Amino acid sequence: MDFTHVSTAGLESSPVADALAGLRANEARYFHTKYGHVFTVDAATDAAATLAWVERILADERGIVIAARPLQVAVSEVEGIHWVHVFYESGLGVNVLWTREAGGKRAVGFKLAEGMEPPAELSAFKWARQKSKLAGVIRGSYFVIKGDHPL
Repeated sequence: MDFTHVSTAGLESSPVADALAGLRANEARYFHTKYGHVFTVDAATDAAATLAWVERILADERGIVIAARPLQVAVSEVEGIHWVHVFYESGLGVNVLWTREAGGKRAVGFKLAEGMEPPAELSAFKWARQKSKLAGVIRGSYFVIKGDHPL
């Protein structure tokens, strides 16, 4: 994923495609800067098993079912952490951080592209704001995963 030239490729059906592309590029820049990792995405239709894992965690941990259509999925393995990002048509980005070592950090993060209101299924969450040169104003929230969800 090229974060120097933000592209809406694969996100064109989103009503906030430009902002969602900025959000995706922001994630790519983070992985490049922090880990020297190239952030790549696949069509959600090509990542059914990974998407099912994320959906199972959301449902089991908090009873959350995302109503929007998933467009793209990114899987990254860095420093013993399995990261999965799902970008939804609505402008929502969901990431699952799963440290492979027992007792490590495990959490789900939510990010809203600029111009998107929090979806009803996430109404219980408080949202913090952060500014990004690539994505404008991002609103985010998260929760810690308590259960075991083998890959």
